[in-house]
Amino acid sequence: MEWEEVPGFPGLVLPDAPLLPDAVLEVPRASLPSYKPLVAPPSTLRPPIGIEPIDVKEKPPTTKANIPLSTPYVPPEAQIIEVPFTDIEVPMPTTTIMTTAATTAFISVAATLLGQSLFKYLVTLFKPII
Repeated sequence: MEWEEVPGFPGLVLPDAPLLPDAVLEVPRASLPSYKPLVAPPSTLRPPIGIEPIDVKEKPPTTKANIPLSTPYVPPEAQIIEVPFTDIEVPMPTTTIMTTAATTAFISVAATLLGQSLFKYLVTLFKPII
């Protein structure tokens, strides 16, 4: 079958794009970092003549850094464990608390590994279906 005339397809006439001016970009500028140099006195610095030097052998005044730390509160049911070859004592929680923490950690790790294995199996099972 031959076409007597070519069929006309509907068309859409778009207006010309508006003319926009070119963008003017300024050259980027940067401020160079600077610092005020520190002046450190030389190690051979001596006081001027007529001024007595400060006696370094005197004890410095007591500050918060020199105050001995108080021992932290340890509950009476806590077990104290001595670290071998040191003078450090570490309080350990009670057996009930340690058992609860260990059980919770074991269950969470087991659930994560089981969930991951189950998810991988389901992915391989559903891949052909998808």
